[in-house]
This record gives sequence, C-alpha cells and structure tokens, in this order.
Amino acid sequence: MTTTRFAPSPTGYIHVGNLRTALFNYLIARKAGGSFILRIDDTDPERSKEEYVDAIKEDLTWLGLHWDRVERQSERLERYAAAADELREKGRFYEAFETPTELDLKRKKQLNMGKPPVYDRAALKLSDAEKDALRAERGGHWRFLLDHARIEWEDGILGAQSIDAASVSDPVLIRGDGQVLYTLASVVDDMEMGVSHVVRGSDHVTNTATQIQMIEALGGAAPNFAHHSLLTGPQGESLSKRLGTLSIRDLRAKGVEPMALLSQLARLGSSDPVELRGSVEELIEGFDITRFGAAPTKFDVADLDPLSARLLHGLPVEAVAEDLGAAGIPEGDQAAFWSVIRENVETRADIARWWQVLSEGAQPEASPEDAEFVAEALAMLPPPPYGAEAWAEWTGAVKVKSGRKGKQLFMPLRKALTGRARGPEMADFMPLMKAPPKPLG
Repeated sequence: MTTTRFAPSPTGYIHVGNLRTALFNYLIARKAGGSFILRIDDTDPERSKEEYVDAIKEDLTWLGLHWDRVERQSERLERYAAAADELREKGRFYEAFETPTELDLKRKKQLNMGKPPVYDRAALKLSDAEKDALRAERGGHWRFLLDHARIEWEDGILGAQSIDAASVSDPVLIRGDGQVLYTLASVVDDMEMGVSHVVRGSDHVTNTATQIQMIEALGGAAPNFAHHSLLTGPQGESLSKRLGTLSIRDLRAKGVEPMALLSQLARLGSSDPVELRGSVEELIEGFDITRFGAAPTKFDVADLDPLSARLLHGLPVEAVAEDLGAAGIPEGDQAAFWSVIRENVETRADIARWWQVLSEGAQPEASPEDAEFVAEALAMLPPPPYGAEAWAEWTGAVKVKSGRKGKQLFMPLRKALTGRARGPEMADFMPLMKAPPKPLG
C-alpha cells in the first residue's frame, strides 16, 4: 500500500515551503488510494510547543488536507532507543566526544588544507580508558558509522543519484544531552510505519543517502524518494529570511483562498501551467510527480491574489452563505447581493465592505472640480428604495440639467454612490441600496 507522511516540527507555524512538501505527499497517497500520516517531529522538548501542534492541524484542516492518523515522535522514544541498541550491536554506532568548538576547528583546518570538511572518525581510535575520562568531563554524542561505498537510488524527480559515502560525515543521531535527532527518528518511523514514498526538498539529498544506509543496516528496504526544488522569491532570492511572512495562517488572514494556494503549489515547478482548481479531488486527478524539475522555483505571493479573486467570482451563493451571514446580510437579500457583487470581491473581507456601502451609505468621493456637480446631483437623488430603472432615470435627469455626458457624467456619479471608481453595474447596484450616500465632504 502507498503510504506517505508529512513530518513538521512544532517549533513554529507551517509556511509555503512546508505546505508544498505536505501537498505532494498528500496527493501521492490519495491518488493511489493509500494512507497519509501526519507525524509530529517533537523530539526537541525545549523548542516544541503544543500550540504549534494545534496550529499545524488547524492549517491543514483549513486547506482540506485530511490525515489518516497522527503520530508523535515524543511517544516513540523507546523505539529509537531499541534501534540505537541494534546499531551498536552491529558495530554501526559509536560514541564521540568532540565539542562544537573542537569540531569547528577541525573543519576549518581541513578546508585550509583543501580537504572536504568530513569528520575524521578520531573517536574510533579512543581506548576505553580515554572514553571513560572524556565521559567524566563531558557528554558524548553518537554517530552512525557509514560504509564508505557509493549510495545510489533512482529519485522520483532528480533521476539517478549516486553519492560517495566517504564524502559525507558520519551523521550524529543522538546528541550529548540524549536528544534523538531527526535522522534516526525518521528512519525508524518510516520503516515501522510502512512509509513507501518520501517527497521532500532537495536540501535533504545528502540526508537521504545516509538514511538509505541506516535503513539497510536495520534490515529494512528504502522507500521511494523524490526531492523537489526549493522555492525562491520572485527575483530568485532565498525565501529563508522571508518565510515568517509566508506562514499559512498569515496568508489566510490576508484573504488567500485555500484552493488558490493549493492550485498554485500543485503545479509550481512542474512542466504544467498553474491552473485554478475548485477542489482537492481535481488536484489529485491531475497530479504527476514526474512532471516536476530540479531547478529552483520562483514563488510570488502576489500571484495568489488574482487566483483567489477568480475562485471567489465563480462561487455560488451557497458557498459563501456563512460569510454573507457574518456580514449581517439578511438571508432574503443574500442571493441578489452575491449575484451583483461577486465579480468585484477580491477577498471574503470585501463582502462586509460592500454590504456596509449598501446598508449604511457610502462616503462619496469627488475631485475638487467635480464637487459642485456631485452635490447638485445628490440633491436630485430620491431616497431608496430604488427600482430597476433608478440609475437610468437619475443619470438622465442629471445629464439634462448639467449638460455632462459619457465618462464625465457617469464616473463622478458612480463614485458618489459607491465611494469607488470601480464596481458592479450601477443599474444592478442601486436596487440593492438600503441607504443613500452620506453627505459630500
């Protein structure tokens, strides 16, 4: 069975980079009729917060990405300890004692000598007495002993991959304070949870190589790996410093529609154009991981605005009934309101703004040269309610009295009734007005 997972750390809110990974794994599982696991990587007790666990679930639910089960790595520490014991018994796990400062000095020395900054395995040469002496003064960390051979796999996006294990440091799996690190926990979880496909960012390629050896050392079979490109800003700049402004909840607060965001991320970086989809089911049907490339992928949050607006413009009144009710629009007025207004709604927040104009009256907008004209025109406007011919009758009367016509006539009158230069057809708008515009000025 196809099984995928999304494994965020609850140390902050998920952002567009996280979501892209989650979405790819979700779509692969659903397209194959498989299982999608939400796995909370909370082995760091100091940085992991329950509020972020709740936020992750809330964001995924808002997006319509529903998991089949939740796993917590903090509840599986015994399994990681058992795997560590097995690696020790097999001679693939060893204790090292260098401090971060000592390791940094080693790396700098290697670089100065033109050598790759790979851990020199000095800990393997320590005698038992030397280890005991070091343990007495500092905590030891545990490294996986790589087999210095080539590690090869067929990547679902990058194609054939081959990494010389000798060019990679033996990875630290357990820190000096006893904290289990991502690499060990992920390997054990993927094996025991039957994860068949792992999609993640291309910055994990080296991790994948070492994890393949670890899985094999523990007697397992590696899943199918695929490494997607990393997102950049619109000018190719790194998003790493900007991701705080691109959290899913920030985009939600900004008015981005979930299907606009998912539609963009489901195609961005592939050979297919971004196409707005109306449901997650449509995304599942059209998803193909092999269509994605390795080149850095430009993400521009501004592209989400027109997608969100297009999605809203096509929604039936039933789909926005909750928003219409929250804006205070009487149920009997909702269908007519949405029919007239929806093409002019950019985000759901605009619903309340347009209803305020209709129910309380707009603050008229007029340029200095139009102020006298608008004041005279408003004096000719009868109070609501207005019929279907109200706009034609009023503008016709104003035209006769003022001599204005065309844009010089209609634009100032539109701005007087709506406070805006753009909006719906005024002949349709006026019958919805519950209050006249406010006095000019």
